[in-house]
Amino acid sequence: MIAVRNTALLGAGLTLAYTLAISCADAITKFIAAGYAAPQLFCLSGAIVALLSWLGGRAGQGRAGGRGNLRTICPRAMALRSALTVAGSVAFFYAFKLLPFAEVFVFIGLMPLFAGVFSGLILGEHVRPVAWTALLAGFLGVLCLFPVGVTAISAGHLVALAASVLGTLSMILARYIGRYESNALAQVFYPNLSLFLAMALALPFVYQPMGAGDLAWVVAYAVALFVARWLLVVALRHLAAFAVTPLLNFQFVWMVGLGAVFFGEYPAANIYLGVVIVVAAGLFLVYDQLVPATAKPTRIPAIRLPRFVTQRR
Repeated sequence: MIAVRNTALLGAGLTLAYTLAISCADAITKFIAAGYAAPQLFCLSGAIVALLSWLGGRAGQGRAGGRGNLRTICPRAMALRSALTVAGSVAFFYAFKLLPFAEVFVFIGLMPLFAGVFSGLILGEHVRPVAWTALLAGFLGVLCLFPVGVTAISAGHLVALAASVLGTLSMILARYIGRYESNALAQVFYPNLSLFLAMALALPFVYQPMGAGDLAWVVAYAVALFVARWLLVVALRHLAAFAVTPLLNFQFVWMVGLGAVFFGEYPAANIYLGVVIVVAAGLFLVYDQLVPATAKPTRIPAIRLPRFVTQRR
């Protein structure tokens, strides 16, 4: 029991550290997005993060009995996770470019609800019917972004919604891969290598000369992203996805502070209301998963992953 509690506390601590690191990375994304296209940021940062992962793997190679620390026994699942990471990163880039900082968080706050549903559908983890109620509550929270009606929905909101779905699926696959291997660096290396390669193809069409100051920001972004993604992968090994993702809601605190200090953005009352509803729905979902149930939980039959996704023995 003590070991389980300590593991949960470690996972929670890692997740909270992740929220600070990823909020700093998101703030740099919003800053860079004003003057550069997505391929330029992600090509450089993806290369840096992949390099840091490779160096970390080389440093630990001797402790792994001479085996390459970046090898994975789940190549197909890793490839799918990498593709989702590339698509989700680009979607979040344009969401931050098109929407206020704190407004994007409402869609990030939906990720715990999506995780509760996807965990049952993909991982076969226990999901109670209340997950669907929580998802509906989260949808009502998102509606608070549009006090004048659905006519206020913009392309930025749709992009942010797509980003939250793609990001959640990537996290679910991280937990799936974590069932078979404990190599956290591999889960950082391959998605970022894929990001670098994909963005390198588009870079010649959008490249703009970058000054030393902006280049320094890109390096800072890459370091923050490397730390954040490593922390998240490790956290997902200690806590279930439905328990990790609600803790990500603490990111709103950092995002409001960073948005006010660096971008002069102060959320309106409807934004706070939407956040409260979305966060409350996510926390209730976790509470429902953790407390003893009087009735047997509903197990949603897991979707059998295609053969090209399953791990290689």
